[in-house]
Amino acid sequence: MVVSEAGEARGYRASATMPFGAEFRRQASRRRTQLALGFMVLLPLIILIAFQFDSGDDDNGRNEFSSLVELATSGGLNFTLFSIFVSASFLLVVVVALFCGDTVASEASWGSLRYLLAVPVPRARLLTVKLVVALAYSGLALLLLAGTALLVGTLRYGWSPLRSTVAAELEPTEGLLRLLAVLGYLAVVLLVVAGLAFLLSVTTDAALGAVGGAVLLWILSSILDQITALGAVRDFLPTHFSTAWLGLLSTPVQTDDVVRGCVSAISYATLFWGLAFWRFTRKDITS
Repeated sequence: MVVSEAGEARGYRASATMPFGAEFRRQASRRRTQLALGFMVLLPLIILIAFQFDSGDDDNGRNEFSSLVELATSGGLNFTLFSIFVSASFLLVVVVALFCGDTVASEASWGSLRYLLAVPVPRARLLTVKLVVALAYSGLALLLLAGTALLVGTLRYGWSPLRSTVAAELEPTEGLLRLLAVLGYLAVVLLVVAGLAFLLSVTTDAALGAVGGAVLLWILSSILDQITALGAVRDFLPTHFSTAWLGLLSTPVQTDDVVRGCVSAISYATLFWGLAFWRFTRKDITS
């Protein structure tokens, strides 16, 4: 074997190892990826079917959501907004945690992680590719949910102005732009979940522990955020601005909390990813 002056085999390039496309296709072949993305498509259909069985009875269990349901059935944009609303606080958190928490831990649990590094794939390169692929699938899941909801909602309820409980009626074009802004903000907020799940993924060999740990910590933060006695401490919780996207639907648009939420989410995500890289590059890989 011919070795270069740098001590590397001639023709070897670290940047050419573990290409993004190969890892993307490999993750696409996994059952958990197919099921997660499939459910993102299926959920709007389930909601649409559920609306068809609405009897219209005014019982106590329905009163809390009656106004939201009425808005959801008034047009495709409103149906999309409803689908996002019922998914944002938990379902999307679980999906992002699944993609980012399972990516490294699953390799360790299968015993294939050390063989990937022996190719050799540099540790930083391996983490970067896996993180980018996980984020790509997380974004794809969000787009599939909103895109499917918009398609089936428009086919069923028509192309109507966007209505909400916090804003005046918005014309369809402006309403679509507002929805895109909401999706963009949710994507940024979910970076916190992605960062936390990814950090846990490089810390443990149990994929379920990484995914479940990220979801549980997010729920814990949400619970603490409801305790008003904590005062200003709540402003530093990663979930404090998770619902700030509602300000993007108001008239006029309220962006103060949106900006704070973006800064908070990016700061937390950067911290978690930095810790993940620091931990993994110094970790003994035995599995």
